[in-house]
Amino acid sequence: GINTDKYVSFVATNNYNAGVLAARQLAALLEFEGQIAVVKMVPGSASTTQREKGFEETMAREFSEIQVLAEQYCMSDRARALTVSENMLTAHPNLDGLFASGEPATEGAAKALRSRNLVGKVKLLGFDFSENIDADLKDGVIDALVVQDPFNIGYEAVKTVIAAMKGQTPEKRIDSPATIVTLDTLSDPK
Repeated sequence: GINTDKYVSFVATNNYNAGVLAARQLAALLEFEGQIAVVKMVPGSASTTQREKGFEETMAREFSEIQVLAEQYCMSDRARALTVSENMLTAHPNLDGLFASGEPATEGAAKALRSRNLVGKVKLLGFDFSENIDADLKDGVIDALVVQDPFNIGYEAVKTVIAAMKGQTPEKRIDSPATIVTLDTLSDPK
């Protein structure tokens, strides 16, 4: 979104709520206790900052037995995500989980788990989807993902534009909810 209130409607994923969803899923994967680290995207990015905020606030509010030991930005770069993930895994060798807040962060964190032979030992909850992420989910490197529905976002946006062109007043904010994907739900058409 842009920093103005002068728009007809905004159709997107509520990224704060997606972060809440991510926190609850990772907590469940960890059986509600453990130590984690967060691979963040870019300071100031509205969407990923909201994801990270939703995640962090939910962890602090709902899961007191889970400690967030480290957070580092990958600057939306896969290679840097690999490096920061490896650095956090080195600094905190007893980590139980990682949260990666975007596609490059997810791919880099997955590579770090592979390179450190920590697949199955450290739970990884990522965000977004790509061919590499699909392969890592199928291989068990990634335990769960939070994904958006870009088809629905586009569909709702077109409906909203048409409604506005017909003189109707669409809702100011239309949420296209994120969902959790695991290996068990990957083949679900939804």
